[in-house]
Amino acid sequence: MTDPQAIQPSALDQLPDRDPEETAEWQASLDAVTKAAGPHRAAYLMRRTLERAEGNGLALPKLLETDYVNTIPTAAEPSAPGDPEMERRITAWNRWNAAAMVTRGSKHGVGGHIATFASAAWLYETGFNHFFQGKEADGSGDQLYIQGHASPGIYARAFLDGRLTEQHLDNFRQESGGEGLPSYPHPRRLPWLWEFPTVSMGLGPLSAIYQARFNRYLTNRGIKDVSASHVWAFLGDGEMDEPESTAALSLASREGLDNLTFVINCNLQRLDGPVRANFKIVQELEAQFRGAGWNVIKSLWGSAWDELFQLDTTGALVRRLREVPDAQVQTYQTRGAAYIREDFFGKDPALAEMAGLLSDDKILECFHLSRGGHEARKVYAAYKAAVEFKGAPTVILAQTVKGHTLGEGFASKNANHQMKKLSVDEFKTMRDLLELPISDARFVDGVVPYGHPGADSPEVRYLQERRAALGGPAPARRTHALAPLPAPADKAFASFDKGSGSQNVATTMAFVRLIKDLVRDKETGKRWVPIVPDEARTFGMESLFPSLGIYSPKGQTYEPVDRDQLMYYKEAENGQILNEGITEAGSMADFIAASTAYSTHGEAMIPFYIFYSMFGWQRTADQMWQLGDQLGRGFLVGATAGRTTLTGEGLQHADGHSPVIAATNPAARSYDPAFAYEIAAIVKDGLRRMYGEAAPGEDQNVFYYLTVYNEPMPQPAKPSAPGVDEGILKGLYRFNTAESAGVQVSAANAPRIQLLASGTAIHWALKAQKLLAEEWGVAADVWSATSWTELRRDALEADAALLRGEERQPYVRRALQGAEGPVLAVSDYMRQVPDQIAQWVEQDWSSLGADGFGLSDTREAARRHFGVDAESIVVAALAQLARRGEVKAASVKEARERYGL
Repeated sequence: MTDPQAIQPSALDQLPDRDPEETAEWQASLDAVTKAAGPHRAAYLMRRTLERAEGNGLALPKLLETDYVNTIPTAAEPSAPGDPEMERRITAWNRWNAAAMVTRGSKHGVGGHIATFASAAWLYETGFNHFFQGKEADGSGDQLYIQGHASPGIYARAFLDGRLTEQHLDNFRQESGGEGLPSYPHPRRLPWLWEFPTVSMGLGPLSAIYQARFNRYLTNRGIKDVSASHVWAFLGDGEMDEPESTAALSLASREGLDNLTFVINCNLQRLDGPVRANFKIVQELEAQFRGAGWNVIKSLWGSAWDELFQLDTTGALVRRLREVPDAQVQTYQTRGAAYIREDFFGKDPALAEMAGLLSDDKILECFHLSRGGHEARKVYAAYKAAVEFKGAPTVILAQTVKGHTLGEGFASKNANHQMKKLSVDEFKTMRDLLELPISDARFVDGVVPYGHPGADSPEVRYLQERRAALGGPAPARRTHALAPLPAPADKAFASFDKGSGSQNVATTMAFVRLIKDLVRDKETGKRWVPIVPDEARTFGMESLFPSLGIYSPKGQTYEPVDRDQLMYYKEAENGQILNEGITEAGSMADFIAASTAYSTHGEAMIPFYIFYSMFGWQRTADQMWQLGDQLGRGFLVGATAGRTTLTGEGLQHADGHSPVIAATNPAARSYDPAFAYEIAAIVKDGLRRMYGEAAPGEDQNVFYYLTVYNEPMPQPAKPSAPGVDEGILKGLYRFNTAESAGVQVSAANAPRIQLLASGTAIHWALKAQKLLAEEWGVAADVWSATSWTELRRDALEADAALLRGEERQPYVRRALQGAEGPVLAVSDYMRQVPDQIAQWVEQDWSSLGADGFGLSDTREAARRHFGVDAESIVVAALAQLARRGEVKAASVKEARERYGL
């Protein structure tokens, strides 16, 4: 049978061979080597030739995998500065206290993870001792994305440094008392220590890439020079299975983010077992990253392997390392020397001969202990090569043993991620291995003690001196005493108060127009960060292209096809717009970096991210929780919102639930404005709260979610009645009454109903108000519910105050106090959205909403399908009044028939 690979055309086959004789000579040479020295030698020569070609810049496909050995040969390793013995003792104390903290916590049932930091200790300690720049360093220092499960080791170091006490450690995962430590890196819970929440796996690497990219953005735009800052992301090899982990690799290489280093702790284990049981995760990741254009450094084997590699004169050892699957490497970690001799060395005569030269102790040292990620010199060499590499980001693939130094009961065991404690005997064995001066007498009643050499000990002085030289403690989050940003001129907002006259304007366009005015502000305009996922034209933002420019580190190296047009596609190195392409996840990562720049870099930036509402909270809600945890500030804008406003787009584009999801996030201030002046008022107050003078007790660390609609509708003038401004911000105000609306009601004592509507639904309510008056003799008042969620939160706070013995009335009850008749609420979302406030409304309550899946049709047909159009509101209102005996029951049937419902 013909080999399929043999008939695949080569790209070179398409080119004429200018010297067939020379080509034949090269091919003959390869054949001769293969015949004389074997295929392994021939493959070796070909790899080295390809490496030389790549190094010389020849246009050949990259070599995606290298041998399963260290990238940096032992002879090329630089000497690490500092005191290796001192650093060993510091790391030993940190290993001990990390394990002690989790073990002591397990007595309270709070759990924790021990094995991750045990494997990664030197990856962190080497960085803290020699590389990670603190907040007092140039620029803003480095940004550290710590692997979430390794947090006990970071707490242990902060304890040694004097930043945490024994009481803190004893309250690990017990925060309610006020002196506790959060389980993982949570800035909202421990804002002086943690900068970046990372334990929702996959979000850390994605955010790190966009943070490095945003650092370049700040520098290129002249906001702040942070070119000295380096982003370090510590990741697990199992974590790399998350699609977000690798979603932006090409962006990082495309933009040459050499201010970024990924450190992947390749302990070959995930939560339940091996990451790649039958394969090799390191080789897979190397190919993936090299294919994406990253610089790859492998640090796999410790110095004990040097002797073995020197004995490997035939390449048999390297070949065997390449072919052994990861799960078998894990098995070697738990087996004796005889098993390893037979299973690893016994597969090849050359290896068997080599094994005969090795003692059992040597074999066990290599296979049980000696990994590149466990030796400070190996790690230092990799880090130094990473920070010195220019032109591309670097990934370091460091091989370790999960549970290293925790004893035979932990190391490489499949279950070690779920193992929360060591016994006293295991701690004593660990103590002896780490050479720590902790006496047996300190184990009182079976409780493992914390260890500390003393505040003035050589270890602590050394640790603090190293951190001082590198710019202060790390990790650390800075709370800058920033002056409030000056408020933009009132005219930018007031211009919306007069309405649009006879012109129909979509609220999406009203928002974009407001932003156009705000980015022109001389004081704060440059601080706006417009973010859009390749939908700017959909939202009418193309006019911002030539005026603000689209950020590109390369500027514009081509002549745009629309250069002769007014609104041409302009890219610039100092461009202000982040147009991310079709990636909502990437856009959210941008938003997080920009929204937290006030802390990370001491620069208040004002991001607004505008997106198809259906593909915001539904698609990237996890990142929005990350945003809240990271204390981000800014404006999320769900455009083309609602279930029925997207004409013909259908099920997957029809958003009927984003306010429900947004309501679950305590940091999100969620609004569904109906009119342009409401948008202006909300944005103005958001700028004040997040970036200006916040009121006493008002949390600045919030972000706003606004839904805006693409349906052109009349934009009325702002009502002059008192309380409108308060109502817009609190979530509800009376837009008009039947009388002020000018509708004619036949009877003086006509039945009355209150219609509450949000977003575009207010237009259906206004039409229903007219129909009810003119055709059914019912007076209806129309209320604009700008935020069902804020109304509910206020009511919940009132309930909580009542439990404390404080009398407080919910705003929604105060606003509706004295309003006659029942209440009927309607929105372009599922009924659950307005029903959030039902229990606090004293009047009879009923609601309408667009429940179910969306569908493709006209707006009118969709609204009739869901029963939320004006006619449906009329029938629902009559039914509500009929139940109260205020209209005849026959009127309901008559209305249904008249309107064809």
